Amino acid sequence: MLEKKRNVSHTGSTEFTGLRLGNPVQHAAGALGVKEALKHTFKEMGVVRSTRALFKMNQKDGFDCPSCAWPDPEHPSKIAEYCENGAKALADEATTDKIDAAFFAKHSVEELSQLTDYELNRFGRLVSPLVLRPNSVHYEPISWKESYQLIAEHLHKLSNPNEAIFYTSGRSSNEAAFLYGTFARAFGTNNMPDCSNMCHESSGVALGETLGIGKGSVTLDDLYGAEVIIIAGQNPGTNHPRMLSALEKCKQNGGKVVSINPLEESGLVHFKNPQHVKGMLSGEDMADIHLQVRINQDIPLVKAILKKLKALDAEENSVFDHDFIANYTEGYEAVMNDLDQHNLQDLIAMTGVSEAKIDETVQLLAPSSKIIMCWAMGLTQHKNGVETIREFINLLLLKGAIGKPHAGTCPVRGHSNVQGDRSVGIQHFVDKAMNQRVKEHLGFDAPTEEGVDVVKAIMAMHKGDAKVFMCLGGNFLMAASDTAYTAEAIQNCDLTVQISTKLNRSHLVTGKTALILPTMGRSEKDMKNGKLRSFTVENSMGKVRHSKGLLKPASGDLVSEPEIIAHIADAYFKGNHSVDWRTLGDNYEMVRELIDKVAKGFKDTEERAKGSGYYLPNNARDKDFSHLPNGKAQLMVNNLPNHDMNEDEFMLMTIRSHDQFNTTIYGLHDRYRGVYNERRVLFMNKKDMAAKSLAKRDVVNLHSHYDGVKRTAEKFLVIPYNIPEGNLGAYFPETNVLVPINHYADRSYTPISKSVKVTVEKL
Repeated sequence: MLEKKRNVSHTGSTEFTGLRLGNPVQHAAGALGVKEALKHTFKEMGVVRSTRALFKMNQKDGFDCPSCAWPDPEHPSKIAEYCENGAKALADEATTDKIDAAFFAKHSVEELSQLTDYELNRFGRLVSPLVLRPNSVHYEPISWKESYQLIAEHLHKLSNPNEAIFYTSGRSSNEAAFLYGTFARAFGTNNMPDCSNMCHESSGVALGETLGIGKGSVTLDDLYGAEVIIIAGQNPGTNHPRMLSALEKCKQNGGKVVSINPLEESGLVHFKNPQHVKGMLSGEDMADIHLQVRINQDIPLVKAILKKLKALDAEENSVFDHDFIANYTEGYEAVMNDLDQHNLQDLIAMTGVSEAKIDETVQLLAPSSKIIMCWAMGLTQHKNGVETIREFINLLLLKGAIGKPHAGTCPVRGHSNVQGDRSVGIQHFVDKAMNQRVKEHLGFDAPTEEGVDVVKAIMAMHKGDAKVFMCLGGNFLMAASDTAYTAEAIQNCDLTVQISTKLNRSHLVTGKTALILPTMGRSEKDMKNGKLRSFTVENSMGKVRHSKGLLKPASGDLVSEPEIIAHIADAYFKGNHSVDWRTLGDNYEMVRELIDKVAKGFKDTEERAKGSGYYLPNNARDKDFSHLPNGKAQLMVNNLPNHDMNEDEFMLMTIRSHDQFNTTIYGLHDRYRGVYNERRVLFMNKKDMAAKSLAKRDVVNLHSHYDGVKRTAEKFLVIPYNIPEGNLGAYFPETNVLVPINHYADRSYTPISKSVKVTVEKL
């Protein structure tokens, strides 16, 4: 019987939803933030249930926020150790709305795919396992045992293990990720792409090359005492709001904040801390200096700053930390020679920032040594993302701002345990030392061939080289670049499996056979044999701690992630393997014992992760660069960006709205930017609008042209905005269709989502 292709949409509706425009809200958080957070949670969860959960979120005896990976303070607020987006993430996960088999019998995947991502997310929690069979457009019920057997059968049919791909999102626990990675290795493949490939992989590569560890070096307390905190390519007000409390403490201690971003985001203009009365009333101005750099012109900006610091150092010989440079770094002469090759005024012209603003920044940095560099996607998602981060690390190394209190690197992760996943072994590359520990403690030989990351996984599926695609959480289709290409790749698979809590587009654009395996949320009680189980997570500063839910699960038919993975492995190996999968699925304490033995840096986790948890080892924090070339941190020469723009092209960056976390859309408002009830909007400089004869609310299509392929994002409403000339901003995932699959950051393969060359077509 010939396979009938399902008529599903990979983008959903492009209809407008009723744009309202207002003035951007200037104060982040404050009473309005509290109001919006409570309104959302009360609506989704009920007053009593949401209040009870909010008081336990991010507390030492509670559960870790399912939103971002920002660390908890040593002494968390007993009233509200969460932000507006954290409350929304909780409400989204713990909603009382549910969808079951009857819902899918009524609604086909073809029908559902025509809806927007916001509409799909609103349906509620998935409550029982479901299967979409070949030539069917309706999911139907399947038992857990049958679903495990179905996966095992498909895996056994593969001609080699590399025809399977095991993707991990950042939502998973350390225990689930460890079991997942262990199963992939036991199956015989390192095909373990994860969500960090699409976001902070550039950070990991750059930090590994320069400092020898792919993580940041600072702790939360370091921010409080910093003299200067640089925040580049990041929007804390929307994406990491609890970070604003740390910046507030820094400011109150006399520190300064420098913001580097093409947009002047509200959270860095003014912040009203809802955790205390004074903060609610008066607030704090966050950014002392805002450098409105053009998209992806950060390298010339840092080079201009370094040239000016170098000139001051020539006069005083105390601006750079020459003792630190001599004892702990190499590459100084090469970097100094490189600075001499560049004309200062040419560098400044590339940035779009005034020289006066750059001078102001130099005057802040010159006498300071306690400097922290924070960044996110605005630096990582460019072709030169790795080099951009290395240039900022040059600044830190020249100032001796590594390996001491109140100084260092702070890549701000956007998902709650993405760093923990990598720490316990979710990686597509080969770690020989870890393979040896796998052999010693798990009793099997791990594969020695490098696997695929996200980009290579999509390409493999598109070519038909991968036939089984399993996702531990996430919304892969909408997170990845080149949406149409990715959709075709997924549809080429024989089987796709989604371990999920809520409906998303990745459940609708599937392989020939598809499974939905519903699992528990972070806030729900994970009970086994009458005992409440806890799992562990790692925050963005390398601290591991326990997390345990308190809410009744959305359904009695939900199974925890570790149990799902263990049962899949047991079904595949038919009970005949060196790893006792079923026991590990039941007993998380035994999993943690194995993590301590197999993963690097974990020790006595069961006890040490209690309370506020413990820090994993960090060589950069300890100024130990012994495993880098010549035992030194690496100062590195980085080239200027070269975009080769055509005259009619603009540089587009994809951004999040305030009512959004990663690909999950909570609502249609972006109040910090003055946009309400609409997502299909294009932020554009007024001068560019005039040059293109565009008026406010004109409808345009966006096109990207790479390697002879034209990609189109249809129907966007133009909005005049304070953004540099020649630059555009629009929300993802709606504009991911424009990002070419084969253009990515050098060496990290991170998509170029923050610097896409596009043309604008008026309709």
